Amino acid sequence: MLKKALITGITGQDGSYLAELLLSKEYEVHGIIRRASTFNTGRLEGIYADPHSGKSRLFLHYGDLSDASALARLIGKIQPREVYNLAAQSHVRVSFDSPEYTADITGTGTVRLLEAIRETGIQPRFYQASSSEMYGLVREVPQTESTPFYPRSPYGCAKVFSYWVTVNYRESYGMHASNGILFNHESPRRGETFVTRKITRAVAHIQAGLQDKLFLGNLEARRDWGYAKEYVEAMWLILQQPQPDDYVISTNETHSVREFLQIAFDHAGLNWEKHVEIDPRYYRPAEVDLLIGDYSKAKQKLGWEPKTGFVQLAQLMVDADIQLLKRHQRGDIKVNS
Repeated sequence: MLKKALITGITGQDGSYLAELLLSKEYEVHGIIRRASTFNTGRLEGIYADPHSGKSRLFLHYGDLSDASALARLIGKIQPREVYNLAAQSHVRVSFDSPEYTADITGTGTVRLLEAIRETGIQPRFYQASSSEMYGLVREVPQTESTPFYPRSPYGCAKVFSYWVTVNYRESYGMHASNGILFNHESPRRGETFVTRKITRAVAHIQAGLQDKLFLGNLEARRDWGYAKEYVEAMWLILQQPQPDDYVISTNETHSVREFLQIAFDHAGLNWEKHVEIDPRYYRPAEVDLLIGDYSKAKQKLGWEPKTGFVQLAQLMVDADIQLLKRHQRGDIKVNS
């Protein structure tokens, strides 16, 4: 009998990689997507069909973390063995502009999902996508599972709430509910408004003569950057453990935005200083300056560790955006220029 998994946020970077991983492990995968006037499933193209039978084991359902009754109906209908909550308003800078919406979806949405699971009584294993942004104004370096949280954005605050409500449901109701505290993780599927993808997409367009300037905010912010495709493997491993627990998923390295810029532009034979300008609008009201995670618990208990280094990650993202632009120019696909 096929194992069933339900993924919220399946159309995002992590959701699409996780769907691919679970399909490769012979799961039947269900995803919740928001109804929109345009197609928003581009990251899922090419993974609908089972390569052996030609039949799809991926099913998409309309729903939203703001709609508790719809969540309960879906969970009762699907009866998933595993639930991965990846949906969120996940852009930190945007959370300052839309704090109430961020709190509702990123924070309260988790409660709605946990309540829907509890009310059905089916007892699936639950994964909550927690974030290194919860550490904010860091209390210690590197950050571990026991480092106190000090969020510096509405997004970080909402994620702290979701983290603790997941722990609360685990302890109060005996749910197999776990948090993965993921540090920054990037890929060619990263949204174009996030700084790493904004950089690599600009590199491709500048190299092709379609763009001249790239506007960024704080170049000195330091992050722990890993490869999203590897991080979803950790999500799956967390739910395969006999006991629920919380894990830091990171690389234990920190690098600045400036370093990422230099590697990305150098890889394309460009000088970033000729093309990058600072725009104060991209600064956050409260900045998170230094994030670096200690993944030793994940290595010990899950057998997980990162494989793709910082330089390799930046270069593979540049290569992917250069190829994406070439495909667009040939007319193979349509993307915004």
